[in-house]
Amino acid sequence: MSHGIWISDISCPSPTSSESSFDEDEVNYRVKPYWSQYRSILKHRGFHLETVRDVQDYYTFIGMPKRAERLKELEEDILYPDAGLPDNLFRGIRIVDGTKVMVKAVHRESRELDIIRFLSSPAMRRQPMNHCIPVLDLIDVPEDDIAFIVMEQWSSHLVINDAPCCLQLFLSAVRQCIEHCFFMHKHQIAHLDISVRNLLTDHQGHYAYIDFELSRRFDESDARVSGRRGTELPPECGHDAFYDPYKVDVWALAILILRACKLTGFCIPELLELVKPMLYDDPAQRPSMELIMHAFNHMTSSISPQRLLMIPHFC
Repeated sequence: MSHGIWISDISCPSPTSSESSFDEDEVNYRVKPYWSQYRSILKHRGFHLETVRDVQDYYTFIGMPKRAERLKELEEDILYPDAGLPDNLFRGIRIVDGTKVMVKAVHRESRELDIIRFLSSPAMRRQPMNHCIPVLDLIDVPEDDIAFIVMEQWSSHLVINDAPCCLQLFLSAVRQCIEHCFFMHKHQIAHLDISVRNLLTDHQGHYAYIDFELSRRFDESDARVSGRRGTELPPECGHDAFYDPYKVDVWALAILILRACKLTGFCIPELLELVKPMLYDDPAQRPSMELIMHAFNHMTSSISPQRLLMIPHFC
């Protein structure tokens, strides 16, 4: 069943990185909401947050009745946060069809909300290179300076051991990672935390970027940022240094690709050659995402159909 996606127009877009008329730290910190306070607002918009009963049913369904039994002492209808998630995330479902969702709380003037709103707009969602996690709704609570991003809940398990895989499927996944980084850079957005942990899959051949907390959207072409945050950091990211954010993404994407090669066993020499210049210590020598995209397309066109069907040989 197909359901329309409606993204509400939150009227306080965050400023781009060239604007500094307010305290950016104040609106870009990680929000820790009291979830029960917003339960009815989310329900009114068609989303149900996980309760004790939901978790009991899940444990029973996957054959772990002892875990379900441990929750018997709790009131069934109270919210039950996942202890493995940060305080700004909560699992739930879309009431109309049971689609699993992840709800993220952010400040309503945060950079993350501004970027997600842009990437999830109808015009951007129609772009084939946009591989941002599908967003089902943006919910604004202006009186509390908070907003909720409701996303489809995809899997962080990028490789399933008993699932069939071949080089063609692996390269399709890598292509989506490259495409989305190229797409962001074309629209003057740097992710700044590209890593395996910020990539999800629906296990139907689709991959998506998540976590835009550190991301920046720029007005000017000569963008510079400072600070030492993120997962895969290149050499130039010192504590007081200013650096090119796009070249940080190029480095991090290269590390992601190498980790994916190791994880899947597809360490093909053509892909390793593609990655080499992305890891130059001098950021000025790293290729742009446009050049990387062209190089990847050239590489894949040179691989024979027989090789595309090959199974992995672990590195």
